[in-house]
Amino acid sequence: MMRFENKVALVTGGRSGIGRAIARRLSDEGATVITAQRGEDEEFDWIAADFSDPHTPERIVAEVIARTGRLDVLINNAGMMMEAGIEELSLEDWQRNLNLNLTAPFLLIRAALPYLRKTRGNIVNTGSVEGLAANPGHAAYCASKAGLHGLTRSVAVDHGYEGIRCNAVAPGWIDTDLNLDFIENAPDSEAFRRDIGRIHPVARTGSPEEVAALVAFLAADEAGFVTGKIYTVDGGRMDKLSLP
Repeated sequence: MMRFENKVALVTGGRSGIGRAIARRLSDEGATVITAQRGEDEEFDWIAADFSDPHTPERIVAEVIARTGRLDVLINNAGMMMEAGIEELSLEDWQRNLNLNLTAPFLLIRAALPYLRKTRGNIVNTGSVEGLAANPGHAAYCASKAGLHGLTRSVAVDHGYEGIRCNAVAPGWIDTDLNLDFIENAPDSEAFRRDIGRIHPVARTGSPEEVAALVAFLAADEAGFVTGKIYTVDGGRMDKLSLP
């Protein structure tokens, strides 16, 4: 299936994890993919990006247009998470989380809109189940992802009449390198792996490729009547009540 033939996709944070799976899926389906992140991408055309700099998003979009002449799909995937209680969370760290997880996507969308308007393109944001609920010590992350979900809806409402769609995926526990390392470094990795599987009705954790499959659908023309939605990709975790 070549749903993205002759289309250009920008994927932030596309060098690893969910972003890498999204970049590969879009490329496999015909897209010209450009990734943007701090590190060099050995697989795809890439642009160096420090999203803590508010001038970076506009520069990135301008570079994509200079290289390809168009933009059809914007994937806002770059993000960060840190663990700290509210009383331990500095204002600087709070701002770092919001800047990368929420402000950078806003600035990228703003810069991309003139070009997405021309192609009737669309946007998919990587949110999180923690934009819908909360794990302990994740105040900044939860707030930023909830904000990203709200931004998703607003863009869909404001720009749908121009043919621009905007949706988000909200992954749960996904087997990225970061999460797999976390499991391996747990005091009892086998017990942790067993326990993390039990909280999911499907009895396992998810893969980056499963998130990428949904992103590809939302970015494709066949999802033309889908916009403003937040789709959980969590193996049913958010639907399962805890035991008494």
